[in-house]
Amino acid sequence: MTSSRPYLLRANQEWIADNGLTPLILVDASHPDAEVPVEYVQDGRIVLNISLSAVSDWQADNQRLSFSARFGGVPRQLVVPVEAVLAIYARENGKGMAFGPSEEPDPEPPRPDADKESGQVSDRRSHLKVIK
Repeated sequence: MTSSRPYLLRANQEWIADNGLTPLILVDASHPDAEVPVEYVQDGRIVLNISLSAVSDWQADNQRLSFSARFGGVPRQLVVPVEAVLAIYARENGKGMAFGPSEEPDPEPPRPDADKESGQVSDRRSHLKVIK
């Protein structure tokens, strides 16, 4: 399955904005594909206001967030990979969601007939016991 993170980011941004609050994201600025203003990075992280009134050219897909924002009055183009977002929350009350390490795709589940096709004999004994 694909990562749920981009969907949760978009949903939380909408939820925070619908409640009249300011959505902020905490970004791992050390991510190799993150394009953020390094002069505002502290301890390898940066907090960005992603309210639609604070950014322009907003685009959010399943791989990245990209937008233009002003820093010290100077417009900058930012690119934030979805997996670099550590949290999204409302500035006013801190409500939102934190994310753990990047999700790995789920491994393919074994097919029940895989042993038959490969010719291998499987020793699948039940862990259940008959009690009389």
